[in-house]
Amino acid sequence: MTASLCTPMSPLKFTYDLPQYALRPECVEKYLKLSLANLQLDYVDLYLIHNSVGCMEISKEITDPFILDPETDHVKIWKALEAQVDAGRAKSIGLSNFNARQIKRVWQSARIKPVMHQIELHVFFEQREIVAFCKALDIEVTAYAPLGCPDIGSVGWPKGFMCPRPDLKLKMTYPLEDPLVKKIAKKHNRTPAQILLRHTIQRDIIVIPKSSDPTRIRENFNVFNFELSQEEVDELRTLDRFKEGRLFEIAIFPGYQNLATLKDLILSGHSKTHTKVSGFIIKINKE
Repeated sequence: MTASLCTPMSPLKFTYDLPQYALRPECVEKYLKLSLANLQLDYVDLYLIHNSVGCMEISKEITDPFILDPETDHVKIWKALEAQVDAGRAKSIGLSNFNARQIKRVWQSARIKPVMHQIELHVFFEQREIVAFCKALDIEVTAYAPLGCPDIGSVGWPKGFMCPRPDLKLKMTYPLEDPLVKKIAKKHNRTPAQILLRHTIQRDIIVIPKSSDPTRIRENFNVFNFELSQEEVDELRTLDRFKEGRLFEIAIFPGYQNLATLKDLILSGHSKTHTKVSGFIIKINKE
């Protein structure tokens, strides 16, 4: 769940996700009502489908929460989300971690169009094509990990969920540490984080940086009273590593080598292949 302030003067907005293990139409109302009860709210401002890959619902019979549900149907799930807007439990609905083909399929079938797509996006991974695709459909984009998630390799992820490997340590460099970012930050008397957030905001993309430090949280809001020059924006754009800049990717997890030939089918949500999901990574079970 995220609570965001789009501008210094806007009211607090609540966004919540339909969890990955509830990506079935019959689960939508159940889990949204549960979330609203926990939050003591009557509605959320934005409700997102958390991921394009659905997993089996957690139960006494299913102890592993990451078993792929081969019957995931984005269109049917979307219709269930539309019903929650009709019922007044969600003001708007959107997507997260979908590819262009999946977005188009939902958009074409939607009575209530998606208003938001939430994706990993930062200066090392600018996702220009998917951003342009969303904008053309009048879908706003929210960037999660806009600072590059500097603690991805050290935080206490649940066992079996994210397992950064030692041999990937050299790849895990972060925008906050980049010399160009630091140079521009010094010029503006700002923090590197403020430069990174401002750069993304100037692309008309919403940012949701994560921090538990009160000082950093205040600093992250203090990005509306300065602008980067076009020259600085162009310099920062050269830092884009395209697919190599992705942090939340298959290569972070064990077992990813087995996925290559089936990745596209599985991520489309229509594969009948018997697979097991560990976090965001799908491991192919050998018969």
